[in-house]
Amino acid sequence: MKVFYINILLFALPLNILVDYPKNTYITPHTPTNTSRLLCECDIYTSMYDNDPEMRAVMENYNRQTSDRFKEYDERMQDKRKKCKEQCDKEIRKIILKDKIEKELTETFATLETNITTKDIPTCVCKKSLADKTEKFCLNCGFRVGGGVLQASGLLGGIGEVALSAWKTAELITAKDLAAKAGVAAGEAARIKAGIDAVFSGLKSTFPIDNLGFGSFESLINARNYTNAPIISHSINLQYITKCPKYGTATDTSLCEFFENLSLVEGPGHVNVTTDVAIELNVSKIVKDGVTAASKAAKTTAKDVTAKFTAQNTGAVNTTYASCQTAIIASIVAILVIVLVMVIIYLILRYRRKKKMKKKLQYIKLLKE
Repeated sequence: MKVFYINILLFALPLNILVDYPKNTYITPHTPTNTSRLLCECDIYTSMYDNDPEMRAVMENYNRQTSDRFKEYDERMQDKRKKCKEQCDKEIRKIILKDKIEKELTETFATLETNITTKDIPTCVCKKSLADKTEKFCLNCGFRVGGGVLQASGLLGGIGEVALSAWKTAELITAKDLAAKAGVAAGEAARIKAGIDAVFSGLKSTFPIDNLGFGSFESLINARNYTNAPIISHSINLQYITKCPKYGTATDTSLCEFFENLSLVEGPGHVNVTTDVAIELNVSKIVKDGVTAASKAAKTTAKDVTAKFTAQNTGAVNTTYASCQTAIIASIVAILVIVLVMVIIYLILRYRRKKKMKKKLQYIKLLKE
């Protein structure tokens, strides 16, 4: 019993500790808040560059460039979106077209499919006749050989035309060369003849050739010596000495007087020259005139002969070229006609084949129904 009371007393002791008395009130310290009045609240978050004109211009420039960049980026993105959309539309159309073609092919093959046996089909359809074999051969011939013949004919025609043009050019050059050579030869012959004639006529008109007793004076002047004035003058001087000797009697006084008067001509030093020198001076002048006349005659003759032979040779070449070209054109036309006939046969046989296939499909459709 004593123990029980002691326990009660001990339990009451801690309860007394928990009792709240007014003297144990909690005192909270007061900390005063000092408000800063150096700046306004609106000035704390205000930028210091808003009132600076240079910074404002920089910011405006930056904003403008940024907006331009964004605008360009937006335009590029729109172009890319447009291209992507077009590509997608194209792919979609391809897919739709592919599905449509597959569907049509499926329907076509479904129409052609049938369970008909060979017993149900007549024998005439299964067996190929001679006409069918001929038709197939002509189809292959018209399809394959026709294109090959056209290409070959075009190629051969082009090669023939090129070769013919090259031949014509070469022949025209050869014809001109031959005409020039013929003109040179004819001009040389005309030069010799004209020179001899001019020298002979000049001597005959200047000297009394008939009285000198040459006999045949034409045989004295030829192609080798008609330009040699010393030989001609020496021959005339010899005849003069023979006809008019110094210590003898002259047979023809008029001839001697002519040559004596000829020796009275003044020479380069304004003095009288001897008879032989006077003869040589006159002969040299005659030969010079003859050479000039011969050169003119040679040029004229060479030009005329060259033009004549050029026209003749060119005409012959053009005639040959025209005949060869006509032959090439005729062969090409013949090949084209043959190909045209083959194409017509091919089209006729193709039409017949389509007609047969149409009838066959109708027959199969009727059998299925």
